[in-house]
Formats: sequence, C-alpha cells, structure tokens
Amino acid sequence: MSSIRWRLSAMMFLQYAIWGAWAPVLWPYMTDVKKGLGMSDPQAALIFSLLPLACILAPFTGGQIADRWVSTEKFLAAAHLLGGIFLIWASHMTVFGPLLAVFAVYTLVFAPTLALTNSLAFHHLSDEKDFGIIRVFGTIGWICAGLALTLWRGKGFMPDVTDCLMLAGIVSIVMAVFCLTLPHTPPAKDEAADPLAFREAFVLLKNPNFLLFMVIAFIVTTELQFYYGPTGTFLEKLLEIPNAKIPMTMAVGQAGEVIAMAFLLRWVLKRWGVRRALALGVIAWPLRYFVFAAAPFGAVEVMRPLVVASLALHGLGYTFFFVVSQIYVDMVAPKDIRASAQSLLTLATLGIGNYLGTLFTGWIMSVFNPVDNPAKWTHVFLVPCALTVACALAFLLFFKDPEKETGRVQKARA
Repeated sequence: MSSIRWRLSAMMFLQYAIWGAWAPVLWPYMTDVKKGLGMSDPQAALIFSLLPLACILAPFTGGQIADRWVSTEKFLAAAHLLGGIFLIWASHMTVFGPLLAVFAVYTLVFAPTLALTNSLAFHHLSDEKDFGIIRVFGTIGWICAGLALTLWRGKGFMPDVTDCLMLAGIVSIVMAVFCLTLPHTPPAKDEAADPLAFREAFVLLKNPNFLLFMVIAFIVTTELQFYYGPTGTFLEKLLEIPNAKIPMTMAVGQAGEVIAMAFLLRWVLKRWGVRRALALGVIAWPLRYFVFAAAPFGAVEVMRPLVVASLALHGLGYTFFFVVSQIYVDMVAPKDIRASAQSLLTLATLGIGNYLGTLFTGWIMSVFNPVDNPAKWTHVFLVPCALTVACALAFLLFFKDPEKETGRVQKARA
C-alpha cells in the first residue's frame, strides 16, 4: 500500500481502538457492586445512551465544520485531544452524576469523528471500492484494544481508576497527534452552493432512492441491537456457553468482518455492484436471526455449534450493508457536502437507530422474558427476523442501481 493508504489504515485502527477500549466492558464495570462502581442498570443505560444522542447532533457539528470551515484532519486532531482529556478525567470518577456530565461532553466531541474519518478516507481514495481494505483496520483496532485491556489488567496497571476509560483516553491523545500527519483535507467551501452544509445533506432525502436507503438503514440498525444486546445472555442461558467464553465466542462475528472486508468486499463490489452488495448485507441478518430463533427447538449439543457458526453472518451483514452504505453515500453526495452526508448516515444509524433500537430491544425482552422462559427466545428473535426480511424485500423490489441514480441524487439539490 502507498504511504497515504497506510496512514488512512492507521487512522481507522486508532479510531476504533478508542471506542473498543471502553464500549464492550464499561457497562459491567459500572454495575459491578464488588469490583466496579456499583451503579444501577438504568444509570449505566443512561450513560450508554449518550453516544447515540450525540450522533444525532453530528451533522450539525462535525459535518458542518469539516465541509465549510476547518480542514478535516485538524478538526479530528482537536476532537481527539479534547476527547482524550475528558476520558482520562472520567476514569477517575466514581459517582454517577459527575461521570454522566463528563461523558456527555466526551461523546459530543467523539461522535462527529466516526463520520469524518470515513469522509477523509474517501477523499483520498481514487476508487471507493478500496475503502474496505482501509476500514478493516478499524475492526482490527477494536479487537486489539480488548487484547491490550486484558494485558493491562493482567499487569495490574491503574487499579484505582476505570481502566478502560484511561486506556481509551491515552489512545485518543495518540490519535490526536497522529491526525496531524494525515493528508490535508480542506473544506470545500469554494464549491458550496449553501453555507450550511448540513441543510444540503438533508436535501438529498428528496430523492426517493436515497430516502428508501436511509429508511432501510435506520430499521436495520434498530434490529441490530438484538445482536449487541441480548445475544450474550442468549448464548449463556440457552446454549450453556460459560460467561467467561462469551467475548471469545462473539469474536466469531468480528472475525467474519475482517475476512469480509479484507478479502470479499472489493471482489463483490467489482462483480456485483453496490446494489447487490447492499442486498447481500440486508439478507445476512434475517438468516442469522432465523438460526437464533430455531435454537430452542433442538438439542443444545446440536444447536450450539450451529448458532456459533451463524455469528459469522454478523461480519457479512455489517460489511456488506454498513461499510457499503458508507461507500454508497460517498458516491451519491456532491463533493462539497460529503462529510455532512456521512454524518447524516451516522444520525440515522448510530444515532436514532441505535437509540430507539436499544429501547425497542429492551421492551421486547421485557414482554417475552426469555431468561425465565427459554422457549420465548424464539419469539424474541423472530421480531428482528421479520423486520429485516421486510427490509430485504423492500430493498430488492424498490432500490435502484446507485450508479444510475447518482446524477438524480445530486440534482435534488437544485
């Protein structure tokens, strides 16, 4: 790879290592009475809801700034420096109120960086189809952060602080310095038709094809919370996988991501195109949820390996829907609003989709209560199965080839 591609890959590695250092382990630490902070589950849920809420504001903050006012790499450097300071500060807090306040500010500066790292990478790639080989380093960074935290804890570093936040803060400051080495990515203000980039990004929704895509992306994200939320409990309670082995078991999904991004994505895009690649991503999820829903009907010894194998469909679905979604948005958005367009996708998925999906998943779990009645796991997973099947059908029937639609989407601005 060229020097620029290596820098873009390292950027993705650090970006997702920051997130991966705290996201998988902060909740159990906050709620652990003996070894953690002893907070209630509703308090932990409120802290975790801050990032999706911050992602809703991303088009109005980071996207606007990067598209109109400041070069993207400088904004990323400033955001990660502030983020690192707030993370290290938060790592010393043991009381809910102050932790909530500091973490709220942190998520406001971190949320825009999720879309802006994508837009910066696309800006310096001559072919969008190469994005997967860059983005795969983000997944590798997430995995390495977990391994580093395990080593960190094994050596007994920082026993008196929330170590996952301290590690994330250190990586964030490293990322801030590294961002100053990224290729210059100036705002496209000279090409702008409107000084408010986020307003033009919302105009893209006037195109029926783009609007359909955004609605499907939102619904798919809400149903993805059934994987991130109850799957660990499902594996432990129904399939009798020990709690200590749950992270390693669910890493099958991340391994699927790495394989799909590194080896399959470019090949599929080149031969099938964006529309069929997106369709493949949408279809992967109901297949996985169908296997989950069938698990209570078979012997544990039979269903356990089948369910574990189906976790690889997470990597397939994530790569061919979410990563290809980012490629699609870069294809259809005019050059001067691409950061805001990526932020609009972040709003619909990581923002509103994650937030409402988490609430919906919690409600479905409370309705069926599968922990006390294992047969109800079928009912729980048939809900996302049905909704993602509906999304797949709508996509296959109505979504048009984006290569033919690009001009129409850009004309929607007029």
